[in-house]
Order: sequence, then structure tokens, then C-alpha cells
Amino acid sequence: MSAPPPSEPPRSEPPFPFRQFIVKTHGRCNLACRYCYLYEGPDRTWRTRPAAAPPGVLARTALRIGEHARAHGLTDLSLVLHGGEPLLAGVGTLARFTGLVRDRVPDGCTVHATVQTNATLLTERRLAVLARHSIRVGISLDGGLPEHNTQRTDHAGRPSWPAAARGARLIAERCPEAYAGILIVVDPTTDPVELYESLLALRAPALDLLLPHGNWSARPPHRGSSGTPYGDWLCAVFDRWWEAGRRETRVRLFEECLALLLGLPAATESLGLAPFDAVVVETDGSIEQVDSLKSCYEGAAETGLDVFRNRFDDALRHPGIAARQAGAASLSAHCRACPLLSVCGGGHYAHRYRAGHGFANPSVYCADLQRFIRHVAGRLAGAAALPASSEGGVP
Repeated sequence: MSAPPPSEPPRSEPPFPFRQFIVKTHGRCNLACRYCYLYEGPDRTWRTRPAAAPPGVLARTALRIGEHARAHGLTDLSLVLHGGEPLLAGVGTLARFTGLVRDRVPDGCTVHATVQTNATLLTERRLAVLARHSIRVGISLDGGLPEHNTQRTDHAGRPSWPAAARGARLIAERCPEAYAGILIVVDPTTDPVELYESLLALRAPALDLLLPHGNWSARPPHRGSSGTPYGDWLCAVFDRWWEAGRRETRVRLFEECLALLLGLPAATESLGLAPFDAVVVETDGSIEQVDSLKSCYEGAAETGLDVFRNRFDDALRHPGIAARQAGAASLSAHCRACPLLSVCGGGHYAHRYRAGHGFANPSVYCADLQRFIRHVAGRLAGAAALPASSEGGVP
């Protein structure tokens, strides 16, 4: 393999290269979660695609990722093995594909690989294969107790919790170095502190708290015209996390909100104005925007591109992706005038959608985000005012 070209200086204006490649290794799931936006939402394009990504699609995808990394002098990138349930593709396939990507990127480019799974198919043997190939494991759950996961059932309606709990405990006990963390979708009807502490019991090194995908035309559950149920829930968990006096686990949303309030760079789809840098490859090789857009309408994530005919640079020029790299310029006038703009960033792109008006709207969670951000800012200001010997919070 030839030496990579010299690294390019960071760009100050779009297009910004992709640094996160989400690859659908399998397009079906062994669960039938009742709230799933992907299989229960308005987009049905998954039905016409192959269940598993064929070898040719994976080989071409690896080639395109390497090509993009070389063209932009990337020194690291994120490879997310996704689905559906990616373990249905087999750990051998995941390991071979990850190895192929690492072979295709230029020397000096590190590939951070993660598989995002519901944990029901994790076994000691499969974990050993993933760990041996430096593939970390992220787990999707609704909480750390059976009652938190009643909507996560298999296709026969049987609860997934027993198998998911076994998988989560297995990785915590046998392969903690491969444990990436737990992703949950916020349900404001749950007890926030109880749920947070139940996840601590699963020894998750990091938590990703996501708001349910909804928008102005398909309101998220429990989000009426008044009140801030999601913001209140997040504030309660933040206080429990903040007041622990030590870092029990990382919570991405909290850490990135704090960073943005301090004027530091942070990268998340939910907060801030950092350029969008993720792209999806479907099982048939289609290049798409992120899956969350499929909660809006049929075909919302489509670009018309694929890995056989197109480079990822072609996707950077797609109007939808270009809009997401335009920062504040693509936001509504309401958002641009908001004093929380640099922290909120307009919220998650998919949550801004309104039928007939597109995405140039405030987030459907605008009030919840304001409640949460102002609360965190208040806790941060209070901590800064305390003497060092009595200061609380997370180091």
C-alpha cells in the first residue's frame, strides 16, 4: 500500500468530509419493538432491499471508504456496523468487512469499529471474535429492568429482556474492553433516577440518551402543546449524574452540552452546530442520509446514489447533506435569533420536519431542549461560583 497524501488542513466551510460510515450489514431484525421508526414508521424502502448485504456490496463499500479517507487525508474514522440487527449477518462477516475497510484506508488512518446490537444474540464465542478484531459493542435497550423493556419483543410477542440482559452482563463480565456503552430512547413515563441507576448496574461505560423520533406532523408520544416532559426527565437524570461527585459513567448528551456551554467543540446530532459528517450504506449499496429521516416520510433519506456508481464525495453535494453542513444558515429565523443557538443548534434535524414546510423549523422538542440546556447552564454556573474545596459535579 502506498503512502497516504499529506493531511489537508481542516476545512472552514462545507463540504466537510464524512468521518462516520454507518453500514447496514443486515437489513432485518429479530425483534419487533413496538415503537420502531424504521420498521413501523412511514418509510417502507427496507422491504425491497436484500436482507443481508452481499459480499460485493461490502467489498465496494470498503473500497469507497478507503477512497474517501485517502482523498481527504483522514487520520481516523468511525465504522458503525448497523441494521436491523447486524449480528444476523454473522460475526465472521462483520470481522472480514472491518478488516477489509482497514486494509483499504491509507496508512496512518485508524478505523474505530463498533457494532450496534440489541444484545440478544451475543454469546461468549461471538464476543471473542468481535474483541479479537477490535470491534466494540454498543447495546440498544430501554433501561436496565424488565419493566423498562416491555415494548422490545420478538416477532412472536415474547419479551427480549432475558436474552438482552444476558448479553449485556456477558460483555461487562467477559469483555469490558469491548463494551462501548448503552443507547436508550427516553421515555418520560419512567422514573428517571431509577432508570439511570438500573443502567449503572449493567456497568455501561457510556450512555447515549436519545429523544424519540417525532416531528411537527407526527408528534412524539407525551409531547403535547405545553409542558416539558422530556426536558424534565433529562434534568432529573443530569442532577443524579452531576451530584454523584465522581464519573460513574459517561453520558454523551450531558458531556457535550457542558462542552458547548463552555465554548468547546462537541459533535452530536442532537446539539450544537458542528457539521454533519455521517453517511449510511444500505444492504443494496445505496448511499443514504441517516435513518432518523425515515421517521419523517417515505424516501426522506434517499440520495439516488450508490457505492457502485458514486463516490462518497458525490453525496457531499446532495442538497440534503449540504443543508446539514451549512450550520446556522439552514435553520429557521426563530432558531437563528435564539440565545441558545450555539448550544442547541436547532436540535436534531429529523425533529424539525413539518409536512409542507420541510426542515426549516424549530425542533418539536424546542421547549424541552431549552429547559434542559438552561438547567445545565445553571448547574455549571453554580459550580463555578463555589470554592474549589466544595465544588460538586463530574471532573
